[in-house]
Amino acid sequence: MFYNKLMEAATASTETTSSGSLLVTVLPFVVVLLVMYLLMIRPQRKKEKEMNNMRNSLQVGDTVVTIGGITGIVTNLHEDEFILETAGERTKMCFKRWAIQEVKKLEM
Repeated sequence: MFYNKLMEAATASTETTSSGSLLVTVLPFVVVLLVMYLLMIRPQRKKEKEMNNMRNSLQVGDTVVTIGGITGIVTNLHEDEFILETAGERTKMCFKRWAIQEVKKLEM
């Protein structure tokens, strides 16, 4: 009889702590995911949005630096490409817009 009451108490105690331990187990993962989003993913998306705006606002006459380090002046624009003219020998090259690293706007 004493043994049965002891077993019932242990079972009841286990049931209440199992739901509490589930919360304690899951909560750190949720917190880590939230911190990762705030510190890593959100700033990266903001930077990508700024880069896309910079590339879409490209105009003829802007000085551009490509991801390969080539610097020149934009002479012609197409939908997803542009023609870059280098300063030295006035060589013209065609690049995709995603290859732009930096744009120095034409001052007017």
